[in-house]
Amino acid sequence: MSKKNLIWKEEENKEVFRSRIFSIRESVCRSPDNSRGTYTVIHSPDWVIVIPVLKTPQGEKFVMVRQWRHGSQELSLEFPGGVFETGEDAAQAAARELLEETAYKPGTIQKIGEFNPNPAIMSNRVHFFMAGDLEFTGKQELDEDEFIEVDLVDPAEVFRNLGQPPYIHALMGAACALYLQKTAGNTPSGFPGGSNKHEQTQV
Repeated sequence: MSKKNLIWKEEENKEVFRSRIFSIRESVCRSPDNSRGTYTVIHSPDWVIVIPVLKTPQGEKFVMVRQWRHGSQELSLEFPGGVFETGEDAAQAAARELLEETAYKPGTIQKIGEFNPNPAIMSNRVHFFMAGDLEFTGKQELDEDEFIEVDLVDPAEVFRNLGQPPYIHALMGAACALYLQKTAGNTPSGFPGGSNKHEQTQV
C-alpha cells in the first residue's frame, strides 16, 4: 500500500554547511495537503558497523573498541566501524574498518542488515556486519586523531549492560538486535542459552 496521503515531495534544496564528514542542506517540501515547509537534512557517506566474533579458549568474545566521543564527552565501548571511503562497497568498508581499528582481519564477513540512523534528519544508511575467523595482524592502522583501545568482551556482558556506560552508543542496540535476529537459537557462548553456532560467509 503506497499511503500516498502521507508522502511529501521535495521541490528544492540547497547546501548551507559543509564539514569533513557531513553537509547540511535545507530541503523545501510540499506536504500531502499542499502546504510548503523547509526542513534541515544532514547528508553523510554511508557507515558500517561490524560485530567481530573471536573464538577463544574461554568461549566466544566480541572484539570491541573503546574511544572518546566528543558529542557525549565520555568514553564509549562499541563495535568497530566508520564511514565508507570513495569507491568502497559495504563489505569492503566493513573489513577495512575492522582491520584498521582492531588489527583483526576477517576470514568471513556477512551482512546482517541496515538502518537509517535517524530518518527525521539524516539521509544516509548504516550497514551492519558480522565477522568471524579472525586473524590478529598485530598492528592497528589508526587515523592521526584516533586513539582506540581494543577490548575482548563477553557477549553476555554487552547484552546485559546496553544503555549503561560505557555502552552508550545507540546504534549498539540496533547492532545487537540484528545479531540476535541472525543467530536466533545460536547465540554465542557466554550469552544465556547460547552456543557457538552461526552462519558465516567466506571473504
